[in-house]
Amino acid sequence: MDVTVLQNILLGKGGIVIAVLVAVFAAERIFPVARVIGGLRRNLRNLGLSGFNFVLAPFIVIPVTQYADVHAFDWRPEAWIGWWAIAIDLLVLDLWIYWWHRANHMLPFLWRFHEVHHLDEMLDSTSALRFHFGEVILSSLVRALVIVALDMPLASVVIFEILVTVTAIFHHSNLRLPAPVEKVLSAFIVTPSIHWVHHHAIQNDTDSSYATVLSVWDRLFASRSATVRTADLRIGVEGRHDQSLPRLVVRPFWRR
Repeated sequence: MDVTVLQNILLGKGGIVIAVLVAVFAAERIFPVARVIGGLRRNLRNLGLSGFNFVLAPFIVIPVTQYADVHAFDWRPEAWIGWWAIAIDLLVLDLWIYWWHRANHMLPFLWRFHEVHHLDEMLDSTSALRFHFGEVILSSLVRALVIVALDMPLASVVIFEILVTVTAIFHHSNLRLPAPVEKVLSAFIVTPSIHWVHHHAIQNDTDSSYATVLSVWDRLFASRSATVRTADLRIGVEGRHDQSLPRLVVRPFWRR
């Protein structure tokens, strides 16, 4: 696919993400679950981290994705097209991101980068975009291998990226949902009540509940935490505190 076409597709994705972010950001301040802490400084820190990724995308993420698309193994039958095929692709990609997320917690090298996401001591919609650029680069490289090996169409990848980002904004949010609604939704997708426990500043909970879109993976692979979210659940990394934007940028490269 031509790089200009790919960039236009990703710009469209950016518009969807911004619209959802603005809507959820407003809604969670009208109907919050927990008291908001950190204020403007924290939000700017989170958006600053996401800004690095926005700038790097045209130079690294897009070329890597385009290269994988061009060099993917051409093994899919011609009949494997249409929405049913995309649905299977999305299911496979969601399973992949479950294991990739789990690896980010289990492997010390990957955790160095992923920890930056977890150091946030409050959760809201901006937390969904708070990732170290090193993690984004590593993720794009591993995803490229998946695209190549599975001959994954770029349309499926882009749709999944939109789905993941929108879902992440939702399940990181501080939006108070009616208990019956959240209970029904959590049987199928990851909701704030599930993902907030993953951000609990207790390591046993942090190292659990890895699902991103479908909640079934944690049940299937016995990684769902039994902890119930409460409004006063302490968010962050056990024994650590959040840091300034410059410190977060260099943190994964410190010797510990």
